[in-house]
Amino acid sequence: MYTEETIRDIVAAQRKFFRTGETLPVSWRIKQLKRLKEAVIAHQDEFIQALCEDLGRSELEAYLSDIGPIITEVNEMISGLRRWSRPEVHFSGLMCWPSIFTKVYKMPYGVTLVISPFNFPILLTIGVVAAAMCGGNTVVIKSSSKSAASTAVLKKFFAEVFPSEYITLIDGGHDIADMCLAQRWDKIFYTGSPSVGKHVLAEAAKNLTPVALELGGETGNWCVVRKDADLKDAARKIAFFKLLNAGQICININQIAVAEEVAEAFIAELKAAFVAQIGEQAETNEEYPKLITDAAYDKCAKWAEAYRDRIVFGGTGDKATRKYAPTIIYPVDINESIAQHELFCPLLPIVPFKDAEVDALMDTIADREHPLAMYVFTKDMRWANRVMQTQQFGGGCINEVCVHMMVKGVPFNGTGHSGMGAYHGEWGFREFTHPQTVLKGHTHFNLSLREHPYSGKAGDMKMKLLRLFER
Repeated sequence: MYTEETIRDIVAAQRKFFRTGETLPVSWRIKQLKRLKEAVIAHQDEFIQALCEDLGRSELEAYLSDIGPIITEVNEMISGLRRWSRPEVHFSGLMCWPSIFTKVYKMPYGVTLVISPFNFPILLTIGVVAAAMCGGNTVVIKSSSKSAASTAVLKKFFAEVFPSEYITLIDGGHDIADMCLAQRWDKIFYTGSPSVGKHVLAEAAKNLTPVALELGGETGNWCVVRKDADLKDAARKIAFFKLLNAGQICININQIAVAEEVAEAFIAELKAAFVAQIGEQAETNEEYPKLITDAAYDKCAKWAEAYRDRIVFGGTGDKATRKYAPTIIYPVDINESIAQHELFCPLLPIVPFKDAEVDALMDTIADREHPLAMYVFTKDMRWANRVMQTQQFGGGCINEVCVHMMVKGVPFNGTGHSGMGAYHGEWGFREFTHPQTVLKGHTHFNLSLREHPYSGKAGDMKMKLLRLFER
């Protein structure tokens, strides 16, 4: 059992190790990343089993969503780290003469805290830890108590692969998390809900600790289907995404706005896509994931019951297995409660709108808290591009879902109530390092421009030179 004292000792041991400078050499970091990758491959069967136990994931879904992306991202870090970490060299400018060049070093923060979630407990733990390692930091992990099997496997994994003064995992509930947050960290990375994100930010503010937050978004991620969209294609992609992890994904579609001119046709295609991919009764399919806890299942079932008269597909579940079928609710007004909250489950409210009034719809969405993701399906690329360049959200797709986060070299991030900071690849390296500017002075040929006197002939001459230099 952890106490404030034991957690404080863990942080002190990591700070002592960090100050030895062992994590600074790039070659050492690459060696650790290679060790991490090899260990993930060696332990993948344990991870897959834990994901099955916690979330009912099939082997293929576990590899697709957790194991494979980790290996891909660590490979990117191994190949890119030397380039990313290279100091930037800048021309200092005539005002700094005779110091011609200034360097910007990418320095690790130091001792970091990573708080990981239950929905992708392997990916969103190891993936973030890899970014922190890439930056040259030590890491203390507070993993979710809800995904108990994954947490147990991860604790054993990190203890076997790395010394505790470099990487260590702390398990436990909210009380342990608060003990962790009470410590002084050099960087905190939290993935989870906006409400807990506010608490993390408030605790970090006590020590002015920089924080990265990856949050689901207070009012959910919108998908907009216009009347000119390829309905069959849109339905197929949306069905796949909503089935993935039973909707427990921070970038998943929370509600769909569908042009009323094609709403009935779209719903027919969406029903067909669900049946084609998971069968008539998803809750009886072994490949279909389950909700994380009884409380999560009960919350989902309660929402569904409140809209029972408008359920046009699904609406069934099995409390014993915690599986609730993908459920289409139609029609839903944009101002109803279910369309204004992140659901994090297989429920799918559909909001009809007049296609000619789509800009008014987008204004309503923009007035709410910024989502983590946005998806639009349309053939009108001018409108789609304008939406993507004017709406505030973390990331998104045009005529596609979720795959934007799988692209190498681009950030995964949120804004406002969907988070702050970014990671994946080089962006993760940047998130876990701070730019440190260093100018090297000289002992000869120094100009006296900055020195007194500032008046008289000398002052006039200095003013002329300053104005000349600043052109």
